[in-house]
This record gives sequence, structure tokens and C-alpha cells, in this order.
Amino acid sequence: MLKARDFVEARLYNSEEDVIQDGLRHLLRARPELRIQLAIHRYQTENLSLAKAASLAGVSGAQLKDILLEHGIQPRLGPETLDEAEKEVQSLRDYFQTQP
Repeated sequence: MLKARDFVEARLYNSEEDVIQDGLRHLLRARPELRIQLAIHRYQTENLSLAKAASLAGVSGAQLKDILLEHGIQPRLGPETLDEAEKEVQSLRDYFQTQP
């Protein structure tokens, strides 16, 4: 069984973390469906934006929106009403007024 430490000891990588990151990059290239599943998971659990999730999945925002809908997930696309938009704007104004 190979270990990340073996690659470091052979001076092929600087750290075990580098080995793992490179391995994960290769895994996601070889299995693009995993990129999409990971993006969906992070979108749901980490409140990742649609744009960031799409970038992680390697697809456009419109494509990810369709993928989410296919999985029964309603995309978060910003305020749905004028009142919600005005509240967001006011929250931003309040926030920036308190910044030094």
C-alpha cells in the first residue's frame, strides 16, 4: 500500500499535503462527475455561492443551476421580491457605515 509519506521521503513532493492535493486534482480530472457531486454538496452545506460551486464543478452557472434543479435542489438566486432586495441594500449600507 502506498502512503503519502513515501512520496515525500522519495523527494517527489515537499509535504504529504502536496501529495494529497495532487492526488485529489488527478482524481477529479479522471472522474468529473465527482466534481459535480462535490460542488452540489458544498453548495448545500457550506452556503457556497452558485458561481463558486459552478467553478468547482467545472461548469457554467447556468449549467449548474440546471443540474441543481435535476437533483431537486432549488438554486439560491438572490432576493425574490423588491422588499427583500431593499432589505439587503439597507443591510449593506448599515454594514459599510460601521466600517472604519
